[in-house]
Amino acid sequence: METAISTNGFEVVFKKPETLTDTPFHYCPGCGHSVVHRLLMEVVDEMGIQDKTIGVAPVGCSVFAYNYMNIDMQEAAHGRASAVATGIKRIHPDKFVFSYQGDGDLAAIGTAETIHTVNRGENILMVFINNAIYGMTGGQMAPTTLLEQVTSTSPYGRNAHAMGYPIKITEMIAQLPGAYYVTRQSVYSAPAVRKLKKAIEKSFGYQKLNRGTAFIEVVSNCPSGWKMTPVESNKWLEEKMFPMYPLGDIKVPKD
Repeated sequence: METAISTNGFEVVFKKPETLTDTPFHYCPGCGHSVVHRLLMEVVDEMGIQDKTIGVAPVGCSVFAYNYMNIDMQEAAHGRASAVATGIKRIHPDKFVFSYQGDGDLAAIGTAETIHTVNRGENILMVFINNAIYGMTGGQMAPTTLLEQVTSTSPYGRNAHAMGYPIKITEMIAQLPGAYYVTRQSVYSAPAVRKLKKAIEKSFGYQKLNRGTAFIEVVSNCPSGWKMTPVESNKWLEEKMFPMYPLGDIKVPKD
C-alpha cells in the first residue's frame, strides 16, 4: 500500500481499503472475523478486482460479511454457500468468486456441498473459519469441537464415544483431485496475519488458471463462545487448537 502525507504533516502508513464499507465491525472483542474480512478486502483492493469479485456468505456470524465488504455479495442458505458460489462462477467465469463459511456451516449442514464442490474442482476460493463452536446461536458443540471441550451442548466436555471425534475436514478435502490449493492459517499473531494474506493472494491468483478449488481454513478464536477473554482465547488457541489443527500448507500446486 502506498504511503501518503496527511494535511497535518503526518505520514499515513495504514488506512482502510476502499473495498471495506464505513460500517464499524460489530464482532465480539478478540474475534478473528474482522481481521479476515480486512485481509480479504486488502487483497481485492491491491489486485484491483473490486468490480470483478463476488462473495457468498451463509448463516452464522459469516452472514454479516455483506455489511462490511464493499463488493457484490450474495447470501446463501445454511451450508449452501459453496453450491451458490458454484452457480455464480459458472455463470460468470471471469469473476473472482469466494465463499465465506464457519465450521457449523461448512463442516456440518454443508458437508455434502463442501465435498462435492471440491470434488468437481469448482474454480472458486472457499474460506473456512474454524473456531470449534457455534458462535452465533449459543455456543453449541460443532463438528470441529475438541475432545473434552466444554460447550453448551457438551457441558461435561466432548466425549468421543457419545459424540464422535473432531472432524479435520480440510485434510479430508485435500485428498480430492479437484482440490488445487489447500492450506490452514490463522490470525492470532502478526506473522500469522501476513501468512494468511499471502494465502489469499495465491488463491485469487489461482482462479486465473482454472485448475480447481482453493481452500483456506482459518483457525480462529471465539472468546464469547469459549467464555474467555481475548488474551486467554489466544493462549488456548495455541495450546489446544493448533495441536489438533496444525498450521501450514496441506496441498500445494505441483506445477
